[in-house]
Amino acid sequence: MTRSSRLSRPARRAAVLWATVVLVLVAALSDPRPALAQRDVIDFIRVQGNQRIEDETVISYMKVVVGDRFDGERIDRSLKSLFATGLFADVSMRREGGTLLVTVVENPIINQFVFEGNKKITDEALAGEVQLRPRVVYTRTKVQKDVARVLELYRASGRFGASVEPKVIPLRQNRVDLVFEIKEGAPTGVQRIVFIGNEQFSDATLRETIQTRQSRWWRFLSSADAYDPDRLSFDRELLRRFYIKEGFADFRVTNAIAELTPDRENFYITFTIDEGPRYRYGEVKMDTTLPDLDTETLWGDVSSETGDWYNAEEVEETVQNLTDAVGSQGYAFVEIRPEVRRNREDLSVDVAFHIDEGPRVYVQRIDITGNVRTLDRIIRRNVRLAEGDAFNSAKMRRSRKLIEDLGFFSDIQVVEEPGDGPDQTIVTVDVAERSTGDVNFGAGFSTVEGPLASIGIRERNLLGRGQDLGLQFTISGIAQNINLQFTEPYFLNRDVAAGFNVFSTARDFDQSSFERDLLGFTLRAAYPVTENVSQAVRYSLRREDITALAGASQSILDQSGKNLTSSVGQSLTFNYLDNKLTPTDGYFARWSVDVAGLGGDRHWLRNILEAGYYYPPWDDWVLSVIGEVSNITGLGGEDIQVSDRFFLGGNSFRGFRFAGVGPRDLVNNSSLGGNLLYKLTGEMQFPFGLPDELGIKGRVFAIAGTLTTIDLNDPNIADTGSLRLSLGVGISWDSPFGPIRVDFARPLVKEEFDETEFISFGVGSLF
Repeated sequence: MTRSSRLSRPARRAAVLWATVVLVLVAALSDPRPALAQRDVIDFIRVQGNQRIEDETVISYMKVVVGDRFDGERIDRSLKSLFATGLFADVSMRREGGTLLVTVVENPIINQFVFEGNKKITDEALAGEVQLRPRVVYTRTKVQKDVARVLELYRASGRFGASVEPKVIPLRQNRVDLVFEIKEGAPTGVQRIVFIGNEQFSDATLRETIQTRQSRWWRFLSSADAYDPDRLSFDRELLRRFYIKEGFADFRVTNAIAELTPDRENFYITFTIDEGPRYRYGEVKMDTTLPDLDTETLWGDVSSETGDWYNAEEVEETVQNLTDAVGSQGYAFVEIRPEVRRNREDLSVDVAFHIDEGPRVYVQRIDITGNVRTLDRIIRRNVRLAEGDAFNSAKMRRSRKLIEDLGFFSDIQVVEEPGDGPDQTIVTVDVAERSTGDVNFGAGFSTVEGPLASIGIRERNLLGRGQDLGLQFTISGIAQNINLQFTEPYFLNRDVAAGFNVFSTARDFDQSSFERDLLGFTLRAAYPVTENVSQAVRYSLRREDITALAGASQSILDQSGKNLTSSVGQSLTFNYLDNKLTPTDGYFARWSVDVAGLGGDRHWLRNILEAGYYYPPWDDWVLSVIGEVSNITGLGGEDIQVSDRFFLGGNSFRGFRFAGVGPRDLVNNSSLGGNLLYKLTGEMQFPFGLPDELGIKGRVFAIAGTLTTIDLNDPNIADTGSLRLSLGVGISWDSPFGPIRVDFARPLVKEEFDETEFISFGVGSLF
């Protein structure tokens, strides 16, 4: 190497320095990460498009904040989070340098929300089911959900053709009015109900078993012919109960289909069933582990008998009867378990009733809930259990029945809940109160009273104390009546129903040619002797004014004028009927005696004895036999006034006119009434085979009896005391306008002076 090629030391140092600088610059330019890292950070978040919602509120819903990197995944999550709030109709995000720009379109606020076109369902009912309200954020999702909910309500009411169209009316300041335009459509009825697989029972019989009905013109006041999915499910259970009651222990409903017709106006409902074989009772036996319990004394409470068709309801009824019977023998803790075993070879069902000692459980506490107006003590005094008593299911069922009979509650639940200890239970009586105040207007017509009308006001639970206060005014073609009544059901905190009546009555007795005006009051009290026996006592004071009309008989002319009657009486009633108003099974007997003479102008003794028996020979058939013997006798040889006598005919003896039976003045053909009455009525009520909800029943009846004064001394008075007999048929209809009754009767045995009528009818309504 030559000298000229060598660099000086300073030159070499300078070259190394420049080479180092170049290398650093190349390294910096070849790795851009430090510079980019500085530019990839979110320096600022700017929100635009918002009118009501603050910037900070929008940013709070996001998943990124200032200082975070521009991460695509987190920005996407922020976008979804803002949409999920329901506050925005649209959201977009973009980057401008170090700024994240968030653009939103706010959902409008509902200014007014109304329903239009709804008549069958009120605005209040619809508003209670939807989410949208005034001053709530409007979203399409909420609207769609509310439309679906409204349609569900209409379908539940049987209107599957209903449609709902939401209308949005834009307003200023990003507000809208929302209108649900509703077309309710006609009720979607059930055009036809058919059954597949039934061999033992016809379609018509099974249709009467279920609640759903086929659409017919007479069901215009009923919703039973509107399709309801919940009712269809209950119909399956009703079919099962019907068949197992008839002995078809293997019965099952394999399918139940409701198909909407193409015009969406009706449904076809098809039940596919498997009846299975019919079983009879095989061996029926009873055993017990209770000491000293003689099971032979209990067989009278067993409804099931070998050879009869098996009936699951009878088995349950027998369990209840045995529980009550064993409990009445002093066994407070008893458990009865029915063991049912099917024998498919001979199609029989063996039933064994095992009577064992049940768990020893005592009543720790009785809670009353749900009552708002009614005082606790009104309910509690009807509970046949008390704290510390041995728990008894029969008494609990009886308690529920007594509370139900009050008529104050629409729903009653008496349940048993665990107490603080294993041998304690809490009885909870939960009630739902109903309205107990009535204002009623009535109208009607009958062959006895003629046209009639009434108006009344009544409160059956006054101040929540169970007191009954009412005022009734009635006017008809022959009578006018005003009656004020009050009853305290637990007088002096005892099981005594005490009360009074104040009345004023004017009545025309055209058949006897006199008018009678009454003004008076009655004090009364009634109390139970046992669960089925009760006694009532009463005192009555009345002022009577009798006015003879033109053509009246001499005996009535002699009795014209004013007089005062003071009487005291009692009634003893034995009531073993299954229903007080419409009995179908059981019997009753009543003996009433009244004595007049405790002051006043009248002195007599009156006895009335009534008894009746009801028996259902078949389903919906009721045989009844009712007898009456009544007598009134003057005390001290006093004659009985015409207004105190008995009259027979009309509704009390069909086939004869009102007061058409008994003693009669032949001179002017006026009825005089009688002192002795006896009568026996036999009646069979039966269905016509029409749908049950029509409430149409037929009946055949026979009536035998007479009315007499036991006084044959006056030749102008016809009074044979002979037996009369009539036969007839009748129809009754529980119509939407009130009960309608028509009877056709013909006397077979009568006297020449009796007055007869072939047809009698009556119609009445309260509205």
